Amino acid sequence: MQSESARMSSAAEARYRIDAPNSKPRAVKVIALDRPSERVVTDLARRQWNGANFFTASAFGAAPRQGESFAGWLSDLAGRTKDLIDEVNSADLVVMIAQAGENAQAASIIGEACSVKRVMTTSLVLGGANVSDETLSKTLSHLRPWSLMLVIASAEDYIADMLTALRA
Repeated sequence: MQSESARMSSAAEARYRIDAPNSKPRAVKVIALDRPSERVVTDLARRQWNGANFFTASAFGAAPRQGESFAGWLSDLAGRTKDLIDEVNSADLVVMIAQAGENAQAASIIGEACSVKRVMTTSLVLGGANVSDETLSKTLSHLRPWSLMLVIASAEDYIADMLTALRA
């Protein structure tokens, strides 16, 4: 009797295999929510990715007033302003990166836009052993309502590993 592994590699079973790559690469938008995470996002953007785009939201403190657009609410790493809604519309996943203890209120605006458009969100918080629970809790309180997955990373390398795992 053939083992399951041997049977699955037989010519008879080969006809069920799909030998083509995924039809569409994932569209991932990575957004730094504060000044310290901008450096991390800039460093990450220098690496090889599968079409991920990198942005900052730290320069913009408040949501647009009623009737105003979200145009210019994000910036790409070259400093060009981008429309938040346009970027969310073209995304499969939005990853927000924040430093523990920093202002992460932009997460609510980004998260709400993602929620309306049914775009999955993930938040990655940079926090080491030297960050107090109170400081970390403050940042998490801004991110938790808008994140389907929330990860506390103790090192910047972990963020790169998470983006790889998310197929960014």
